[in-house]
Amino acid sequence: MRALICESYGPIAQLRVLDVATPEPAAGEVRIRVESAAVNFPDALIVQGLYQVKPPLPFSPGAELAGVVEAVGEGVRHLKAGQRVISFCGHGAFAEQAIVNARQVMPLPDGMDMDTGAALVLTYGTSLHALKDVGRLQAGETLLVLGAAGGVGLAAIEIAKQMGARVIAAASSQDKLDLCRTVGADECVNYSTEDLRKRVDALTDGQGVQMVYDPVGGDYTELALRATAWRGRYLVVGFAAGAIPKVPLNLALLKERAILGVFWGDAVRRDPATHLANMQQLATWFAEGRIRPVISERVGLDGARDAITRMASRQVKGKVVVHPHA
Repeated sequence: MRALICESYGPIAQLRVLDVATPEPAAGEVRIRVESAAVNFPDALIVQGLYQVKPPLPFSPGAELAGVVEAVGEGVRHLKAGQRVISFCGHGAFAEQAIVNARQVMPLPDGMDMDTGAALVLTYGTSLHALKDVGRLQAGETLLVLGAAGGVGLAAIEIAKQMGARVIAAASSQDKLDLCRTVGADECVNYSTEDLRKRVDALTDGQGVQMVYDPVGGDYTELALRATAWRGRYLVVGFAAGAIPKVPLNLALLKERAILGVFWGDAVRRDPATHLANMQQLATWFAEGRIRPVISERVGLDGARDAITRMASRQVKGKVVVHPHA
């Protein structure tokens, strides 16, 4: 089979598409013919050895996929060959076939196409977990989303609107903000041309927002934290800007603000029942037409490396999906 392979941790440019042996599932595993796999920011980190998890080398990146079960290992009872499925596999999705722990696989919801299934799990799972389980967003509250035109940012906008919140989307260009509007953002801030804190103050009558969703980090973290209200909650989702910010902790003290970490991957492992319930909620919202991943581009395996590079430099709006058999 063909797969995008990381042979050593380092620059994204060293990834290569290679012919490798088709793997066989061990006990508790399934082999999936990958029809669609989504590109996410952690893919750029994991191949450089910068992610929390470091798979043994060599490996194929790609954290989420949709496809068809080809073979099941010993002890697998809830899946069968020919079944259409989705999975958060962590890595291995940018290949024609992938071996996945059966506990990380669920049926593709009825009426959902493969591209949507591949683009739903990580970004929407992360955002729902962050807003509901960690931040406990309430109807009527105002949420500020940084990096709002990225995959998790757009998902956060859609989910927050389903939870009854008012959403302020912040991004670095007008075309990105236009996209945020199309998925439901109530207000927008262009933080490349506007003062983030002053604009948020103006939009909230000086009260600040109840919650910030931050997958970016970097220079805007402290400004956004200062723009939170009394007992506001700041969700630390990731560091797409590269720099891990250091903030003065007196900012938390002065308004009894809470800084909350979001580690969805580990939360799935620790609390699979809540993860399953969240995925069922997402499937319901999708079936009702309330959410839909924004897929900006489709590429084959030969285009996957470039897509990861552009994701790393924050040039991607929405999601890019890889079709390994294209």
